[in-house]
Amino acid sequence: MISHRDTRHARLFSTSPPPHPRHGRPLVTFAAVAVAAVVAGTLGAIYPPPPISILFPRAHLRHRQPDSPESQAITRSLEEQLQDLPYLKQLRERDDAKAWYETRPYQNFPEERRVNNLTAGALRGPGRLALFPLIRAKYDESESIIFLHLGRGLCGHDGIIHGGLLATLLMKLLQERLSTTPEKVGVTAQLTLNYRAPTMADQFVVIKTHVNELKGRKVTVSGTVEDLTGTVLVEASGTFVQPRYAKLLHSAQLRKAMGEPPSPPEHEEPILLADGQDLNPGHKHR
Repeated sequence: MISHRDTRHARLFSTSPPPHPRHGRPLVTFAAVAVAAVVAGTLGAIYPPPPISILFPRAHLRHRQPDSPESQAITRSLEEQLQDLPYLKQLRERDDAKAWYETRPYQNFPEERRVNNLTAGALRGPGRLALFPLIRAKYDESESIIFLHLGRGLCGHDGIIHGGLLATLLMKLLQERLSTTPEKVGVTAQLTLNYRAPTMADQFVVIKTHVNELKGRKVTVSGTVEDLTGTVLVEASGTFVQPRYAKLLHSAQLRKAMGEPPSPPEHEEPILLADGQDLNPGHKHR
């Protein structure tokens, strides 16, 4: 029979090594979790998924005066980005590029007149509508493709452009494409919108318009708002009517404000040699 004392001596002289404490493993686990969190946080800040962008929007710039040096620097940077957009370059290089003209509504309009306009005055500036729209339209005014930058100051929920503002922009841009009416002026009779996806702020969008039907003073137009990947964000259709008082308006100023198209290439004024124009000024004539 083994006594309690013998059992105690057997444990004291046992040759089995005692278990080593695992002090290093928690430290390694903590370091791995910390590195993963930093990487995930960095990637999430650069490429935030839509739900995260909605719940935790980025801080945006405070409103600045459009003509301040800082605002002008931001505007120049956005203009460079606009001119460098692959889709815009592609449109300019298409086979039918000569059938389209390019214009910037309100860019050359007097400031004293522009200041009382919602989209060209009150909403203009960095963080809002920093750039004047760039419009590529067919000479027959049947289609147009419009590039526009939407800033963070145009949001309903922070990070998402207000749906009412999108309706205003669509109505305004559809309306400004009414060069098919006799006096090239129209007022909104009906506008229908279908919001397909949230329009995120701080991005360039493409608004496409198409004239569906023209009957006298009435024009039916459809359009979409898309992101640069071609995803449709908003669909719209509207009916616009030329008012009876349109002839009383200053049509020349309106056309200038909306971006009057230049003369089509095939309608350029011919050169008359009888006028004495020198076609080769560098040549010494005898």
